[in-house]
Amino acid sequence: MKLAITFAVLVLLLLALPHAGPLFHAWQPSLPHPLYTRTSFLALTLAHLSLVLAATLAAVAIGLSLGILATRPASRSLLPTVRAVAVIGQTFPPVAVLAIAVPLLGFGAAPTLFALVLYGVLPVLGQAVAGLDQVPAAALHAADGMGYGRWRRLLDVELPLAAGPIMAGIRLSAIVSVGTATIGSAVGATTLGSPIVEGLVGNNPAYVVQGALLVGVLALTVDAALAAVERRVRR
Repeated sequence: MKLAITFAVLVLLLLALPHAGPLFHAWQPSLPHPLYTRTSFLALTLAHLSLVLAATLAAVAIGLSLGILATRPASRSLLPTVRAVAVIGQTFPPVAVLAIAVPLLGFGAAPTLFALVLYGVLPVLGQAVAGLDQVPAAALHAADGMGYGRWRRLLDVELPLAAGPIMAGIRLSAIVSVGTATIGSAVGATTLGSPIVEGLVGNNPAYVVQGALLVGVLALTVDAALAAVERRVRR
């Protein structure tokens, strides 16, 4: 139900905002251009969502792989280091990551994608380690007693039992990406941050509100979609 409501609100906004010029003009009559028209809101939303999807998939692949590696008996000594990195990495501001990435990758989507993947890996990694580390020893011993090899035990026992925390990490990673992607417009990426950045630079609060509305509703929609997936995985 929540997903249907948030998705309906998102579609309604995408349909209504291009015709909301009179409404924003009434709110800010001093603005000569109260409605953002440089790029369509639908194109901005699709570009934003594409970046988030690509970054989340990459973050899940990297974070889950590192989480599995860190919880194997042969590399168990890496577990404290992995946990520390997962915590410390969240303290770096996204703007700093973009500032480092731009000289290396140039302007546009590439540095934004790099920053999103870097931030998205950390929640997945932290939750994967937490989930796999909390798998009951009795379940592991039972799998060994049934003759499961390392890979079969991982796929059939450990990952299913750790699916709840892992999905929570994926959900957090995606939501962080939705919000962080807006900053990418400051380095030339096409996202829903474009009207926000242009509004801040040009002292146009109407642009800021239009972009913020879409980012907020998109974040709620993505969260609701992943929450539905998480409920199914937990069952």
